[in-house]
Amino acid sequence: MAKLKMKKIEIIALLTDSKKVIELLQRRGVVEICRNSDEELVRTNVTAVSGEFEKFRMNAVQALEVLDRYAPEKKPLMDMLNGREEVEKHDFGREAMQIEKIMNIASEINKNSKIISDVQSQTAELEMRRDALKYWESLDIPLNFRGTAETSAFIGSFPESISAEEIEEQLPEGCCAEVVSQSKERTNVFIVCIKDCLSQTEDFLRKNAFSAIQENQSATPSEIIDGISGRIKSLERKSAEALEAIKSLSARRRELEFACDYLSMREEKYRALEMLGFTESTFVLTGYIPEKFSEKLVGELERKFTISVTLSEPAEDEDVPVMLENGRFSAPVESITKMYAMPDKKDVDPTPVMSFFYYLFFGMMLSDAGYGLVMVIGTCIVLSRFRLEESMRKTMIMFRNCGISTVIWGALFGSWFGDIVQVVSREFFGKEIGSLALWFEPLDDPIKLLLFSFGLGILHLFLGVGVSFKMAWDEGRKLDAFFDTVPIYLTITGVAPVGASILTEVPQVLCTVGTYMMIAGVVLLVLTAGRTSKSIFGKFFGGLYALYNTATGYLSDILSYSRLLALGLATGSIAGVINLIGTMPENRTVKLILLVVVFIVGHTANLAINLLGAYVHTDRLQFVELFSKFYTGGGREFQPFSVNTKYIRFKEENSNE
Repeated sequence: MAKLKMKKIEIIALLTDSKKVIELLQRRGVVEICRNSDEELVRTNVTAVSGEFEKFRMNAVQALEVLDRYAPEKKPLMDMLNGREEVEKHDFGREAMQIEKIMNIASEINKNSKIISDVQSQTAELEMRRDALKYWESLDIPLNFRGTAETSAFIGSFPESISAEEIEEQLPEGCCAEVVSQSKERTNVFIVCIKDCLSQTEDFLRKNAFSAIQENQSATPSEIIDGISGRIKSLERKSAEALEAIKSLSARRRELEFACDYLSMREEKYRALEMLGFTESTFVLTGYIPEKFSEKLVGELERKFTISVTLSEPAEDEDVPVMLENGRFSAPVESITKMYAMPDKKDVDPTPVMSFFYYLFFGMMLSDAGYGLVMVIGTCIVLSRFRLEESMRKTMIMFRNCGISTVIWGALFGSWFGDIVQVVSREFFGKEIGSLALWFEPLDDPIKLLLFSFGLGILHLFLGVGVSFKMAWDEGRKLDAFFDTVPIYLTITGVAPVGASILTEVPQVLCTVGTYMMIAGVVLLVLTAGRTSKSIFGKFFGGLYALYNTATGYLSDILSYSRLLALGLATGSIAGVINLIGTMPENRTVKLILLVVVFIVGHTANLAINLLGAYVHTDRLQFVELFSKFYTGGGREFQPFSVNTKYIRFKEENSNE
């Protein structure tokens, strides 16, 4: 349980079987392949081959993106919870035979997508040109007209608003001007002058920043606009045909998804070949395998191939990967451990250590039995009705267990969607119902819950210190195990009743016993904490420093558990306010309608907010308070060579139990 023991594996087999062996290892997914470092062995370069597979895969991925853009698949919202499609090995092989046809489909989709993109680009350019020509639509001569044998013509714009009369006043005799269109910032004009006045006219135009229109077509603006509109319609038809072609191929989506996964597997297989060492007739593969799976895999390899498999213990200095495996109760919270850090090879797996308190604290922070029931029912429905991936399944189980804890704490504190039972009974049936709490209501006695939270916090911290004791003891440092933990137990246990007496009444005998325990712990801590120092002063001041660190560190740690009180009170208080808002109207019918609406909306929001708060703060109590007592982390997660697919998975993929 917890951390699986790793074995070093070395496989030597015939070169002709290399691809088949790699494929089998990929489907089993229990071996992490290491790069062979033996300089006497030859390594192969598969960059070109894997690059080809990557190119084909990206072609299929691009085709799927095109389908998602132009012919999206309509799926139920909850279908996202379904995991990858399971396929049999022989079905996979049969579909793999059709990969060339599938890639032709992908190419056809991408070709039509390019047509649509090109059309959109061309259409945008044409529309911009058409919009610009609309200012000249009333001009009934070609835009490339430059005059006759006796005259010169100018078609263009002034960067200001100016009338034809003002233009003609500044032009020499023998010239005339016509304003085609005009705005505050621009005046589009047609100017004609006799050849004798050409130089003067050009000088005037230059000084006034005249910009001549650039058009080579021998057609009027309206004719050009009609031509552009016709061209746009033709392009739109072309785009519509391409879009229809894409939609007609949308039924082949699953084949494209298969191609993505198939090509991804092939690419990874060839990259794995790059990790091997080769001779003229054999290949050598080295890696790591959990001891639990080794016997079955070795047996299968020896049955199917002419092969030599050697299992050995990893060396002390090797970077051995870590794989976690826990029981049904603890496994769901493995993701919390991984979120913090994987244990290294000397660490214990903190998952089973923290799992009980994780569920306990989560339920105490949410602390509403109604919300807990919603969580339990919702997660059970998802677990029973959907084909979940393993990681999602564990997450659902974790929240189901947290929901069960929430129901228990909610029942103890008497909170069922706040005080909805009492509110409904009082407002609609005229009957007063007392507290439903099996223990007590936190709002009536918050000090009691605060002290209880501190008590749970002390037990949680003591658990971490106890694990530290066991680790040191197992390593043979028995004296360190005793002196690093027992003084802390004595000091904190002794301080607890003395500190509690500040907030509530505590029997004098407990305070007296606590005082003696505290003194014993302090003395033991001062005398032993600096034992590694060689001088007497070093030992003494080292002990005082350790006492200071213990006092301040554990005080802040214990105070952190007040969040159990804070979040628990927040959930119940907000729920009560929601119920109060729903019963504000005097009219009973209006009150009922408002209560139903406010109940659904308000409690949904309250559950969502406090669910997130409980998750975050429960994680914090594990990471900061518990893990700091014994856990360092820094390990490397086991990364087996496996079928890393997005859409499909083999039915035999997880058959390693």
